[in-house]
Amino acid sequence: MKIFLLYGGKSAEHDISILTAHSIIQEIYYQYYEVEPIYITREGQWIRGPIVRQAEEVPFAESLRMEPSEDKQFSMEETVLSKGHLVQPSDIKEENAVIFPALHGPNGEDGTVQGLFEVLNMPYVGAGVLASAAGMDKIVTKHLFHQAGLPQVPYEPISKFDWENEREKVFIRCEGSLIYPMYVKPANLGSSVGINKAGNREELEAAIQQAFQYDRRVVVEQGVEEAREVEVALLGNDDIHASVPGELLKSVDFYDYDSKYITNDVKMQIPAQLSEETTAKLRTYAVKAFQAIDGSGLSRCDFFLTNNGEIFVNEINTMPGFTAYSMYPLLWQHTGLNYGDLIEELIQLALKRFEERQAFQQKNREAMN
Repeated sequence: MKIFLLYGGKSAEHDISILTAHSIIQEIYYQYYEVEPIYITREGQWIRGPIVRQAEEVPFAESLRMEPSEDKQFSMEETVLSKGHLVQPSDIKEENAVIFPALHGPNGEDGTVQGLFEVLNMPYVGAGVLASAAGMDKIVTKHLFHQAGLPQVPYEPISKFDWENEREKVFIRCEGSLIYPMYVKPANLGSSVGINKAGNREELEAAIQQAFQYDRRVVVEQGVEEAREVEVALLGNDDIHASVPGELLKSVDFYDYDSKYITNDVKMQIPAQLSEETTAKLRTYAVKAFQAIDGSGLSRCDFFLTNNGEIFVNEINTMPGFTAYSMYPLLWQHTGLNYGDLIEELIQLALKRFEERQAFQQKNREAMN
């Protein structure tokens, strides 16, 4: 069976996707699969690379770095353009193939490329169109979590229209329902891109202005002082499994993009040192969050845990970081599932979901006749 490994992409998380792809292509079980990497440039061109049939044949190994780089050079355009060839997205349609979209952020995990896979009628790893779009949009996610009865920190959604036409009302809304410090985030971006902490109105204005550089909708959240950041990995379609919780050990207020992917300053404790009761609650909430967006395949649910034991669901990521040193695969490793087996399970879940969709479509056709 062929695996089309898609990576790169047009989003600000392009470089993270390259790191994710490198980890996957090194660990996939080549006794079952051949891998054809598809690199998506920052401009949206699709470059089809040579087929890989064993780990020793992995292309572009020198430019796909496993470890963070001080010069931040994760890009591999020159190497890919010299080895691969330009294709149209529809050219990847093949029988007996599965798409593994190692793509993060807009145009990767927001439902857009998943819609293409549906049109091509091919199995693919991860969440479907609706779950991807809902999970990517922090404001929509919060609405769904509210409907599911999940605990969340107070927040205020801000549209571009509000910001450009009623700025003073935005400040009144935020300061009327939230207290400083506040955290400002683009609604549709991940990996801490565009996120800033605001301790006063001047900082709030600057943070919102910067967030609008990345998206047309922004969310302002109530800060939770001295909260622990705990994460739970999810795996499954209808039969959902939750990992042991892991904790980000914070030496700063929050980890930005550079901390997570460039300087690798993030320290993890897996499993997190928690009571059995708290662990059970976190895993239950994580499964409910996964169900709330109609997730499938994989997700990582992130929480805030206060000193007095309060739990707040922060967000859910339908295509979390998947590098060898990312939280998601490490959580499963400590739960008893190694990296290679995790990749295999995700491929099998993709095939099961595809077969189910095909059965539904067949029933619909029969009902129309």
